[in-house]
Amino acid sequence: MARTTPMGTLGKGTRGISTAGWMLRGAAAGAAGSTALNAVTYLDMALRGRGTSSTPEDTVEKLAETAHLTIPGEGDTRRNRVQGLGPLLGLVAGVGVGVLGGLARAAGYRSSTPVGTVVTTLGVLVAANGPMTALGITDPRTWSGTDWLSDLVPHLAYGVVVTTTMDAFDRP
Repeated sequence: MARTTPMGTLGKGTRGISTAGWMLRGAAAGAAGSTALNAVTYLDMALRGRGTSSTPEDTVEKLAETAHLTIPGEGDTRRNRVQGLGPLLGLVAGVGVGVLGGLARAAGYRSSTPVGTVVTTLGVLVAANGPMTALGITDPRTWSGTDWLSDLVPHLAYGVVVTTTMDAFDRP
């Protein structure tokens, strides 16, 4: 039977959804969250007139270098591939965090919406910024308040969308 705690509910419910079913639901929620994150980011760029970040492409370059892989092509062709791979890394992180949320649901964890939003937001922040920080591409300790807001607000939108989507999947 389920046990309710201040952080959420633990234990299997009566839904009977398989682990694979929750993983697929989590992937869908992660994709929806990634769409929200991108929309908020692009809206911020449009409103403030700020440029794109080079960190996704820098991450692709550094990962390829670290793994001793060659990104094929020369000139614009190679540059275009790197520009395409950068956002794909973000989608992988977003869908991946959603899948982890689905696995948590499959294990019986049901958080309250505020707790789920915070946990999901922190999870995607780590998934997105952790590798870039570990690779030396960025250092959040040097970010300004504006930099933090530009990063936090889209990730919060992701957390809200993923959590509310997962909650909707969990309704009888």
